[in-house]
Order: sequence, then C-alpha cells, then structure tokens
Amino acid sequence: MTSLVQMEMEPKPPLGWLRQMLEEELAPYPGRVALVARMLIASTLVMILVMTFRLPFGAFAVIFTLIISREDQQSTLKAVRTIIVGFVVGAAAVILGALVSAGDPMLRFFWTAGILFTIFFALSAMTNFPAAARFGYLVAITLSLWDQHISSAAKVTGTLWAVGTISLASVLTVAIEFVFAALRPWDDLLRSIAERLAVVEEALRCYAAHGRLDDEVINGITRMAVLGTSRLRRVLLRGTHLPHYGEQMGAAVALAGGLVDLAANLASMRIAASTADRRRMGILADNLAGIRDDLIHRRIPKLAVAAAGPEMTASLPLLREMEQLVGMIPEVFAGSQSLGPFAAPPPGQAPPATFLAPDAFRNPDHMDFAIRGCLAATLCYVIYMALAWPGIATSVAICFITAITTIGASRQIQTLRFAGSLAGGAVGMAAQVWVLPHLDTIGGFTLLFMVVTLVSAWIITSGPRISYFGVQLAVGFYLIHLQEFKFQTSLAVARDRIVGLVLGLAMMWLVADRLLGAPAVVEMRRALVSVLRSLAQLARGQPSDNLQDAIDRSYSLRDTINRGFDKVRAFADGVLFALGPSRDRDLALRTQILGLTPRLRLLFLTHVALLKYRLQVPGFDLPAPIRAAQREFDEHLAAALSKMGDQLEAKPFAEVESLDVSLARLERSVESWSSAQGPGLQADHLQTFLSLSRRIAGLAVSLDMGVRPPPGAAGND
Repeated sequence: MTSLVQMEMEPKPPLGWLRQMLEEELAPYPGRVALVARMLIASTLVMILVMTFRLPFGAFAVIFTLIISREDQQSTLKAVRTIIVGFVVGAAAVILGALVSAGDPMLRFFWTAGILFTIFFALSAMTNFPAAARFGYLVAITLSLWDQHISSAAKVTGTLWAVGTISLASVLTVAIEFVFAALRPWDDLLRSIAERLAVVEEALRCYAAHGRLDDEVINGITRMAVLGTSRLRRVLLRGTHLPHYGEQMGAAVALAGGLVDLAANLASMRIAASTADRRRMGILADNLAGIRDDLIHRRIPKLAVAAAGPEMTASLPLLREMEQLVGMIPEVFAGSQSLGPFAAPPPGQAPPATFLAPDAFRNPDHMDFAIRGCLAATLCYVIYMALAWPGIATSVAICFITAITTIGASRQIQTLRFAGSLAGGAVGMAAQVWVLPHLDTIGGFTLLFMVVTLVSAWIITSGPRISYFGVQLAVGFYLIHLQEFKFQTSLAVARDRIVGLVLGLAMMWLVADRLLGAPAVVEMRRALVSVLRSLAQLARGQPSDNLQDAIDRSYSLRDTINRGFDKVRAFADGVLFALGPSRDRDLALRTQILGLTPRLRLLFLTHVALLKYRLQVPGFDLPAPIRAAQREFDEHLAAALSKMGDQLEAKPFAEVESLDVSLARLERSVESWSSAQGPGLQADHLQTFLSLSRRIAGLAVSLDMGVRPPPGAAGND
C-alpha cells in the first residue's frame, strides 16, 4: 500500500509567493536560451540597421521581431511569400482610404473605423495568420500618418518607408530562424512536445528506481508545469499547416501538458510507491521514450510495451490517469500514414483551399473579436484627434499589438501589461537622463539596447503568468528611443509615448475585459459548452446531395471546435490569475474542465476519422441497413453531448438512451451484413468503422461520468 509522507508546513515570509513565482518563471528550461538568442539577434540587427540608415518606423520594426510567430521551419518557408504581400496590401488600403476620404472629416472617421474593424476581423478569421498580422500591423502604425498636416507626397513616402522597414525586419527574422534551424534541424513544435514528455519520463524513471523524486527532477517538472503549453497552442493557431495536422497536434499538446500537470501533482505529494507501481512506472517511462523518439523523427507514435489493463488498479494516486493519457497519444494519430505539417491527409479529408476560415461568417467569435478590437482602437483614435495630441497616436498600434499577443481575460493580466509598460517607460526615461548623455557611439547604445531586450525576451518566454510584462517592457523602451534618430533633451516625448501606451492598454482593458468581457472562469465554461454543442452538431450532421458541400460544412465546424479548444485552455490560464472569495470554486471547475478536454479532443479526432464513412466518400460508403443504424447512433451521441453541455451550465436536462444500446444495434447490423456478404475489402472497412464507433461510445460514456459540476461551482450567468 501507498504511504503518505507528512510534510511540515513552514511559515512563508511576506511576499514569499512572489519570490517563488519569479524563481519558477525565470528559471531556464530546454530550448529557452536558443529562443531568446534568436529574438535578441534579430532585434539587435534590425535596430542597428534602423539607427544607421535612419529608417522610419524603426521602433515598430524592432517590436515586430519580438512578437512575430516563430513556427516550424516548413511553415516559415511557406509563409515567406506573404511577408511582403501583407504589407503591400495594407499600404494600398491606407493610401486608397486616404484618397477616398480626403477633405471630408466624417467620411475619414467612418473609413478609419471600417479599416480597423477589417484588420481585427482578418486577424481572427483569415486562414493565413502571418499575412493577416502583417496587413493589420502596417495599417495600425501608419494610420496616424495620414492625419498629420504634411504634404500628400510625404504621407505616401512615409507609408512606403513603413512597408520597407517592417519587411526588412521580417526578412531578417526569417533568415535567422533558418540559420538556427540549420544548426538544430528539429521541428520546434515536435521538439517542445518531446521535451515535456522527457521530463515526465525522467520523473517516472526516478520514482521507479528510488521510490521517490530527486530535488532536481522535481524542479524540472515544476518549471515545465509553470511554462504550460500556451506558446505551443499559439504556434498551432498561427501556423500555415493543414487542418488535420493542427487537430492532431493540438490533442498531442493537450495530452503532453496534462501529463506534466499530473507529474507535478505527483511530485508535490511526496509519496512512497509500492513495488508493483514502480514496475508500472518503468513500463510507462519506456512507452514515453518510444513515443518521444517517434515524434522527433516524424514517425507515427506507438506504444513500445503493452500498458496495464483497466482491471489493474494502481495504489499510487494519478498513475492510472497518466497511463490513460499516454495510451491516448498513439490513438490521436490513428489512421495517418505520415507525420508533418503538410503531410497528405487521411482519405476523405482533403481540406478546401480558402482565404478565410471555413467558419468565418458562421462563428460569432470572429465578429466578437473584431468588434472589441475595433471599438478599443477607434476610441483611441477619437481621443487623440479630439485632444489634438499626436504624440499619443501610438495607442492605436498598441491595441493591435495587444490583440496579436492575445487579449487578456483577467484584471491580473491587464495589471501585468500596465506594470510592464510603466516599467519600460521608466527604464527608457532613466536611460535618457542618466545613461545616454554619457554615450556617443552606436556601440554604447547597442549594449544598452541588448541588455533591455535580453531581459524583455527572457520574460516574454516565461509562462502566461508574467510573459505579458516582458512584451510591454520592450514596447515602452523602444517607443521612447527608436522613433527618432537623435538624443532627446525633453522628457515630453517619453511622456507622450508612455501616455499613448497606457491609453491603448486601457481601452483594450475597458472594452475587452469590462464592457464586452466576462470573468475567465465564466468564459472557460462557455467555451467548453460551445465545443460540446458544436461536436453535437458535427455528430448529427446535415444531409446533403453534394459531397463537397458536406465536406466544407464539416470543415467549418471542425475549425470552430479547434478554436473552441484553444479558448478553453487560454481562459483556463486566465483563471490562475483570478483572486477573491470564489477562487477555490473557480480552480475546482478549472481542474474538472482540463480533465475532460483530452478525452473530448480524442472523441473529436475519432469522429473526424469516421467522417469519410458518414459522408459516404467513394470507397467508404455504408450499406443502407448499416447507415440507418449509424444515423441512430449519431443522434444518440449528439443528444449525449448536448446533455453534457446542459449539465455544465447547471440547466435542466433530459436523460438520453445509453450509447451502449445504440452501439449494440450498430454492431448487430454490421455483423449481419458482413455474414451475408463474406470477407472482402468492404468488410475490412466496416470492422474499422465499428472499432472507431466503439471508441467514440467508450469516450462519451467516460465523459458523461466526468461532467458533474463541482460543489459550489458557478451556475448560469
């Protein structure tokens, strides 16, 4: 039996939690030094070129090197052609709008509001995130240029300089990414997942060998748990990979993150394991090692050793859950022939080539995001125009930068942003007063720049608790010292830049968090309920005589579901910042929801694998009797998923027939038809179809048992 080791609780000093958090967030982890080095080299090279050749919009060019998406090398290569195109289209839109609205202030205002809405909508709804980000960034930073009292030629010239400067920053950043990729030719996403599996494997081997965890192993697990998976989810969300790859890797990221969390909880318990549990840990570590090696070499992962059966219970808490999560990883990639962002999709899953996301005009989240961003940026525009204060015009660009780095869902995240911007402004003003008067060469300024950028980049690569601080620290410093090419003798310029920065953040906080937002725990639950209802809609399906129309509709729903999963995890990160009397209830609901998402993702992926049968793709069409039983099964599955959504919202719900009953009828239909037809290719397809249906039924039953609102959890809103 397992024995718990009692731990003495030592009193913590005042603000001890802050020191502990900073130690956890700022500690190195695998790949952090290389990532920071890439960011530092790119930003420093761009700064030197900007200051040497006096390139306009230099501050925004350097900022872009820090916030640009660093994806896997294949995605980066594919995105190269969008670097210039996005900026050119943005410049054309700005110039065209200025020509149309010239001389009419009211028309100019409506055009400005319209173009701001467009850039935020594109950021959310376009399938090519790099192009959308570049288009919107160019519009946001040049908008104020066309309101200045200068000649039209100067305005056009300034806009073209913005295109050239930001394009130069993008090209340099991509070039540095390729240099580092040549030195370490691993896919960044797969390597990051493998690193998380490696720390779990190390913890299991340590437990299996010694019956306890070493302090070094505990520190490694804790650091990886603190880091979380937000950066990996952002890479998937902003990548240019094929949809099925994003679905599979999204599930793999969630499972790897869940394993790290379980290992961290196991480490905190200080539990002595039994001999049988230590043997099972060794088997689990071997399986993780095999999966990790498969991922690194782009092979479909598989279990190296058979795991313990469900009838074998573990005396060590959380061990059975870890075995289940590890077993799910190979299932995520079932049916795939190869692993890669542009590998051929499974049969019947060829994605439609679209400019906008399949659910661009069906999913209200895109419109909601665009309205929030547009309203915040338009309010900034109105304020600085009404006050005739051009020095704070950077507030519009700050709104867009904040949107790129994800709008926060809690007061604590916004507090970090405000604190970071004020810290960056303070550092910039202090350097202006006490450091820069003693520097007279670009070398001295470069050293100062590198120190500030190194600190900022290190914080940016932290977990979600403080990474926002690093972005705003860099932005505050750059806006003060990289906008002009001379030593500033007046603090008024720095004051204006800081006010513009704070104004942009304040508008995003007011609109996104206070007026149109909700607490993170409420948004997290809403997002999961939305995923359940979208899954129910996908399961129920919509009959169509046109196969391509049915496939397109399924891709629209799949895109909605994938974004829903990302929102669930993002808001779950925000719950950690929440304070107040309901914190314990909120954390309990967070734990419950994060426990459900891996199985829900696997159910989704299994259903995607079944789509070729449900859509009657040629070669996978079902006989009429089996198709009737399959539709009945799907209806019951949809009803069960809708019921789970009602349970999470604490709404009245009707009991539905057990999926086991409809599954049994489906099995009888398949067996009856197979017996009549005999062996053959279609019979093999039907056995695969039946196996996938059984997996879905098992997952749905497991999810139904787990969907029970924790005591005291928030109910309806």
